[in-house]
Amino acid sequence: MHNPQTTSMTPATGATRISGLLVLFALATGRLGAADERKVDLQVGDRAPAFEAVDDQGKPWKSADHIGKKYVVLYFYPGDFTPGCTRQAQEFRDGMVKLADKGVEVVGVSGDSANTHYLFKKAQKLNFTLLTDENGDLARQFGVPVGKGGSVRIKGDDGQPILLKRNVTLSRWTFVLDKDGKIVSRNTNVTPAQDAKKVTELIEKLAKK
Repeated sequence: MHNPQTTSMTPATGATRISGLLVLFALATGRLGAADERKVDLQVGDRAPAFEAVDDQGKPWKSADHIGKKYVVLYFYPGDFTPGCTRQAQEFRDGMVKLADKGVEVVGVSGDSANTHYLFKKAQKLNFTLLTDENGDLARQFGVPVGKGGSVRIKGDDGQPILLKRNVTLSRWTFVLDKDGKIVSRNTNVTPAQDAKKVTELIEKLAKK
């Protein structure tokens, strides 16, 4: 009598196959969590990814129109109207004349809406662009960690309270991109009050080369 061929499976092999099937199931059903996604790890010397976003005026902003043509400071921050982010924005605002003279463009990015950006820019008299990243997609392109959303309460022009919500909260990271569109600085441990100063010092060193 012919005996059918049997295949043995070790516990390790079985666990591996089950794990693989679970991952395939998660991908098929869209249940693969953010922690399982392949993380981007951009480093100094890497070329910045191309992207499109919406600015504080509700207009499209294309990286191809800016990056690779001048120095670009792209700083990601948690949220408008929060203390640390307000201080960081104020420092860039006050240092913009010196940075602009050296051909530098500053761009802030957070998970806030274009309308919230508009209100924040108006309140702080900011002289640079803010981009909205309401789903955290842009942040992920640069490897910036994305957390859950939040809210902040401000007073409107009529003195009445306004609750502003954001879907995601980005970590505070700052990138400096050179005229070739490559990353020359990646700061993942930003001090809000010192960020603009450090960026300016870096640009001044680069200008001397």
